[in-house]
Amino acid sequence: MAATLAHLYRFPVKGLRGDPLDAATLAAGEGLPNDRRFAFARGDTRMDPAAPRWLPKQRFVMLMRDTGLARVACSVDTQAETIELTTPGRPRCAASWATPDGRQRLETWANDVLGPRDEGPVRLVEAGETSFTDVPQNCLSLINLESVRELELHMARALDPLRFRANLYVAGLSPWQEFDWVGQEIRIGEVTLRIPSRIPRCAATSVNPDTGERDANVVKGLRAAYGHYDMGIYAEVVCGGSVTVGDAVTPPDRPRARSWAGHWLRFFGFLARAAPIVLGRR
Repeated sequence: MAATLAHLYRFPVKGLRGDPLDAATLAAGEGLPNDRRFAFARGDTRMDPAAPRWLPKQRFVMLMRDTGLARVACSVDTQAETIELTTPGRPRCAASWATPDGRQRLETWANDVLGPRDEGPVRLVEAGETSFTDVPQNCLSLINLESVRELELHMARALDPLRFRANLYVAGLSPWQEFDWVGQEIRIGEVTLRIPSRIPRCAATSVNPDTGERDANVVKGLRAAYGHYDMGIYAEVVCGGSVTVGDAVTPPDRPRARSWAGHWLRFFGFLARAAPIVLGRR
């Protein structure tokens, strides 16, 4: 089966729910437009609004510590320069990020949802040239849906791929095929992407994106099944263009050779874990 782009997501405010997209235009050296453009910084984070810089995720409100963020949805209107925030059981907040009054309204709403914090109230910040992703360069993140499905078998439970908060979700690959692309280039639609690294995962993936509850130790599951805690790959735009859901995904011309010993060890380990599930023993 040919590999295709199954889903495309952006996350305008770091840590909050994402927006599904049908298509996007990407530029070389940039990430997905308006992805992680905003974040709620911790009260003890220092950042000059006139000269924003990339900071590690620990300086922001994030799912790893604040699970309630999973239930907060946001919508960004770039023409009106507004952000709309919603969560079950509370009135929505729609305000401009470009005015002091609008920012104050957004920050007040967020602090009401998050509650008092030892480091002080959170505040809305906007990224500069580098978006607020988890790495200090503009990247997109890519998830192979078949890798998630294989992990589901190992963990004997369903896992919503949105736990991994990726931009690009690809169908039609073999499980873990994406790891062979590190250091090489792929194409999706009109865009050429370079793959610099795999993505190590943290406790944020334990949070159910629908309920906001910690209900699955994904990091432990990855480590037990594969001896690592990586899921997905980062992708840097080399040649820009448009990407659309349904576009073909073209792997590298010369995939990196795998270690056959490692391949068979992983295969037999998979069989050992999958058999009880298939036979209905757990």
